[in-house]
Amino acid sequence: MNIIKEIWNKRLLIQTFAINDLVVRYRNSILGFFWSILEPLLMLTILYVVFTQLFKSQIENYPLYLLLGLIMWNFFSRSTGMSLTSLLSKAGIVTKIYFPREILPLSSCITALIMLTFEMIIFFVFVLIFRFIPPTTIILLPGLLMIEFILTLGISFPLSIFNVRYRDIQHIWNLLLYAGFFISPVIYSTTTFPPKIRDLFMLNPMAQILEMSHNAVIYGTLPSLFDITYLSSVSFGIFIIGYLIFRKYQSKIIEEL
Repeated sequence: MNIIKEIWNKRLLIQTFAINDLVVRYRNSILGFFWSILEPLLMLTILYVVFTQLFKSQIENYPLYLLLGLIMWNFFSRSTGMSLTSLLSKAGIVTKIYFPREILPLSSCITALIMLTFEMIIFFVFVLIFRFIPPTTIILLPGLLMIEFILTLGISFPLSIFNVRYRDIQHIWNLLLYAGFFISPVIYSTTTFPPKIRDLFMLNPMAQILEMSHNAVIYGTLPSLFDITYLSSVSFGIFIIGYLIFRKYQSKIIEEL
């Protein structure tokens, strides 16, 4: 409880780090923050053409399905990618000033959350353009985003610590993200697979989050009690394990930095 209180007392510092990371990311860029919008739109355009003209995807409301999947995946990818280097990029501050080290990966995830907000605005603009009326189950989306945030933070904690000692971690993680994009239902639906293969895919918590988000936002389908229990348990479990790893090794990172 003490660490929660300490982090809460440092909330202004977290806010400063989060906003500064966002500003630095687009510094000297002509389009600035608009890149956070253009990135998913460019991917949407390319993938939409490929999977509607070449592979003839039969997924209903596919443009919205694809855009929502890209936004949800980009949040996970950006959060973990930025958190991974959060301690190294601020080594000068970490070695000279004391503050809860958890703040750095946390602020990186918050930066990615701000970018997610921009992208969600674009998503709902597309909802209006396509004259799509979202089902009432869309109210589940904030809860699913919260679970994704917890899952992402739980992964970000150990990544940020281990990357200080083992610099290969960032290259390995980039490869895993690349593979994860294609084994998660971002551009396709798991319903196209046989039940046994689908069940294997759905062990991946990100696959669960993407599937539930698509169903809740576009198709008006509620997740089963088993699925939501599994997702919540795995996400909170990863968060706790990741945080404990961070707490165990954080005192040893000063000499590595």
